[in-house]
Amino acid sequence: MSVPLSLSRVAVSGVEKVIRIGGPGARRSQLYSARLDCFVDLSPEQKGEQMSRFEEAVNEAIREVILGEVALRAEDLAQHIAERVRQRQDALRTEVTIDARYPEHKPAPVSGIATQEIYTLHASAVATQHGTCRIVGVTAQGMTARPGAQQLVGDDARKRLAADGFRDHQIDGILAAVPIATDSERGFGSLHIGCPQHYDIDIDAAALLAIVEDAMSSEIYELMKRSDEGAVVEKAHRRPRSVEDCVREMLHAAMDRYDHLPDDAFISARQENLGTVHQHNTVAERFDLLGGLRAERRTGAASLHHTSKREWLDAVGLPHATGRGGRPAV
Repeated sequence: MSVPLSLSRVAVSGVEKVIRIGGPGARRSQLYSARLDCFVDLSPEQKGEQMSRFEEAVNEAIREVILGEVALRAEDLAQHIAERVRQRQDALRTEVTIDARYPEHKPAPVSGIATQEIYTLHASAVATQHGTCRIVGVTAQGMTARPGAQQLVGDDARKRLAADGFRDHQIDGILAAVPIATDSERGFGSLHIGCPQHYDIDIDAAALLAIVEDAMSSEIYELMKRSDEGAVVEKAHRRPRSVEDCVREMLHAAMDRYDHLPDDAFISARQENLGTVHQHNTVAERFDLLGGLRAERRTGAASLHHTSKREWLDAVGLPHATGRGGRPAV
């Protein structure tokens, strides 16, 4: 006999599917290898024995959306699955996440040879009786050159050149012409944008990808000639950036590109670099409502609270009180 207690939420996790993603006006659709998770918040009346067909119902909804509709954006797929599962399970709230790996082809910077790069597309949707909110994001690899070590190497080079009789203006010219050595790191950048309920806008994953890659010191390529390697290394060393720099660059570019989004939209940027001269990784991130970031950039005053992705998603369907500065309290 089962224990007669209600459940907070149940889930089907780790569903692997090949999905086709496209969108309105897209020139072509593309196959993605995707992993899906579906969480359902239950009403107090629903107990364990009433959920015996939950796994089957969720898988049926996923299959119907994936196979039965034209190619859609990832966040649209997540929304359709979330809304269908919520209706079938008579649930208070349904959350669906999709993480999809996909290839993009781009030319190497000098030789132009075609190279295939693998990226990750993220999509989430939360459906309640009041509406659905969605998040779309991307993760990409790149390269960073550390500015702190470059400054140390540059200072030492300046001293040695001065000791050899070079004048200040000559040293300046030499250091401007020759990239200064520093330790370089492979990094992973992620950027997410969340649209609130009843606000439909096409967040182009390719645009997010361009923002993430440009925030690092240089893009990287799987296949390169020697000339390409030289160009990548020189570009990175002429644009030294720390993990903190990468996050700020992502936020700045995303805020400018999506300045038409409302203040209660969500934004998150994260950078993790794999250490080379240290036996640890470095991580930086910033998440908040778009209104909070706008206020901080406008006034220079740091926000006391940064709204996390979990907080933003958990607030879907709840009545919002107005917090300080006119920001929704979550």
